[in-house]
Amino acid sequence: MTPPRQFPSLLASLLAGDPGRPLVTFYDDATGERVELSVVTWANWVAKAASLLTEECDLERGAVLRLDLPPHWLSTVFAAAAWSAGIAVAPTDLDHHLVEDPGAALPDVVVCGPDGLGRWAPHADGVVVLACALLPLGVRFTDPLPAGVLDVGVEIWSQPDAFVADEPPTPEDAAVVGHGPATTQGDLLAAASASALVADGDRVLTTHDLGGAPGLELLAAVLARRASLVLVTGLGAEGDARLDALAEAERATRRTA
Repeated sequence: MTPPRQFPSLLASLLAGDPGRPLVTFYDDATGERVELSVVTWANWVAKAASLLTEECDLERGAVLRLDLPPHWLSTVFAAAAWSAGIAVAPTDLDHHLVEDPGAALPDVVVCGPDGLGRWAPHADGVVVLACALLPLGVRFTDPLPAGVLDVGVEIWSQPDAFVADEPPTPEDAAVVGHGPATTQGDLLAAASASALVADGDRVLTTHDLGGAPGLELLAAVLARRASLVLVTGLGAEGDARLDALAEAERATRRTA
């Protein structure tokens, strides 16, 4: 079977396979949070986020979304939502000083956490700023946000559970930008299908930031190889022992930490 060359085709193939299996499991040991998203639940979040980007924020194919989140399951959702709509992702590991450079090109939209509000709220008149409280279950901020900043925990719930782009992405559309030449959707998915990072059906335990450039490659490989992710953050002093325990409990077949 020829591997998909644009993201909507890959997502459709995942939903047609085993939609009830776990796809993304998230642990924050600092707070005790555990979230597990099946393929269909994760795809539902992706559809809602894609509709938020395109219908509510009026973004079009070819726009650029900047991820500015700590390691979190929402990075996977918004990266996939952007790719579903033909929007390129600028990863989390770009230099934050670029935000303050008056000559730098700003993204069309940024998805940030609480720590990014100070960087992005001053640009909310020219950049769509979507802020995530990073609280369990994707709930809203408890305090008012700066003027012009949209609360993902408020805006995303009213979005539909399915998404089809008015202008679907092509294999030539940019998928990842910001580190040298853009990586297209076709190139990203071709590399993901042949990646040595993941084997078919793997359950991958990782502490990597899935919104960074290497993390986006890992995410694409997991999706292309019908694998699943266990993302762990907030580890304490006994991090190695905790990862060993989680690897056993989650039946991980591969570790990248």
